[in-house]
Amino acid sequence: MKFQQEPAEILANLQELRDADAPTHGGHVLSYVYDSGLAELDELAAAAIRMVQPVNGLDPTTFTSVATMEREVLGFARSMLHGDDEVVGTVTSGGTESCLLAVKTARDNWRTAHPKGGIPRLLAPVTVHAAFQKAAHYFGLELDLVPVDATGTSAASALIDRMGDDVALVVVSAPSYPFAALDPIAEVAAAAAEQGIACHVDACIGGWVLPWQASAPWDFAVPGVTSVSADLHKFGYAPKGASVLLQRGRDRQRAQYFATTRWSGYPVVNPTMLGSKSAGALAASWAIIRALGENGYAELAANCERSTAALQSVVNEIEGLRVVGDPVGPLFAVATDESVPEDRRVDPHHWADQVRTHGFLIQLQPGFTQSDGTRLPPTTHLTITPVTESVLGELSTALQTSANEVRGVPAVAVADVLAALPAGVLETLQAPDAAPLDSATAAALLAGFGLASEAGPAPLPDRMAPILALVEALPAPVTERLLTELLARLIEPQGEI
Repeated sequence: MKFQQEPAEILANLQELRDADAPTHGGHVLSYVYDSGLAELDELAAAAIRMVQPVNGLDPTTFTSVATMEREVLGFARSMLHGDDEVVGTVTSGGTESCLLAVKTARDNWRTAHPKGGIPRLLAPVTVHAAFQKAAHYFGLELDLVPVDATGTSAASALIDRMGDDVALVVVSAPSYPFAALDPIAEVAAAAAEQGIACHVDACIGGWVLPWQASAPWDFAVPGVTSVSADLHKFGYAPKGASVLLQRGRDRQRAQYFATTRWSGYPVVNPTMLGSKSAGALAASWAIIRALGENGYAELAANCERSTAALQSVVNEIEGLRVVGDPVGPLFAVATDESVPEDRRVDPHHWADQVRTHGFLIQLQPGFTQSDGTRLPPTTHLTITPVTESVLGELSTALQTSANEVRGVPAVAVADVLAALPAGVLETLQAPDAAPLDSATAAALLAGFGLASEAGPAPLPDRMAPILALVEALPAPVTERLLTELLARLIEPQGEI
């Protein structure tokens, strides 16, 4: 067969596209990617993926390697998370799917116990991962988010006081992503168990590193914890996307499955949202676990712990900035230190933008007003991986230099951001009876902010602080609609391939 384009040329084109991406290795991106710093692991993962490339993970009775690898991955995870023989689980496509399935399981079990119906509640601190908002939206639960204090820490009493017969699931984090706060898991799980409420621990980011770092009990060692999610593609160092969802009790976990024989084709039995699926991430995870073992994970966790402590010390020594709260695990958030005079303060978003000019990407997080009117500050998030150690000096200098370069620069003013809107538009958008934005109107608003044009999406600006100010300034439904339009237009076809 004559190919339309030669394979070598195709791969060269792909390399050009990849060259425009943020670097996935080398420690210059402190979110999204989890680099072990071990090239051998990357090669091992790639080889494992290639070996199972044709395999369909849909049917482990046909492709028995899938069942063996999943069984062994889950066995390692169960031991790591202090589960007994009653703890069973599934390898999923990522943290979001693990969270969705935990909620779906809890909802279905709640419905079985409450045949008269009603709308179940999902109870969690406001810092719980957005995947649980998605799960509540998809599966028809009422979302009940409890405010936290200014450090991102939730009070056990605040969650316990909101428990009731209509709660299908209470979710606590180990730790939370925004502030790396470890929720009061033991107290919440005990109260949930007393009332017959399922308790899920979202350890998607901490699950494969906290077992080798000192912290309060948080996993299946805690009575009352009914399920735990932990992402292999984070500190398990596997390629995207792989996660585990472990559940206490076989009968409970079986509610996670979808099964039907009520059609004219083959019997369908799915433990996850997907049917046909690649076995690649599973094979890579299995291979990496066998290569590292407990000792390897412990060594990498210790590496992360050292670098995290070093960077927190660097930040705390920068006038005008502070580490938020008492973070747990290899991540933390940074906010303005308001105890110093205004002209000595450092805005975390300007700081993050400036750090980018020195070759490092750290993640901007908007300020957030909670349901009780209290406000969580704007922050910058850093996730530390083993490879961070190799760039610690360079990164520390970038953090310090950038702070000096933007110290005293005030945060982006909301009025300046909204000045791009035509007169009267903001009032219209904020009106209680405002109609949903259609695509054309949303695109026009994006164009006003310099984020789109008639030809399609504009390049993202070099400075993200104004975008985060926009997120805070507009009503959430409007911001969400604009961001939807922005991302949707990024992948709209612009011609033939």
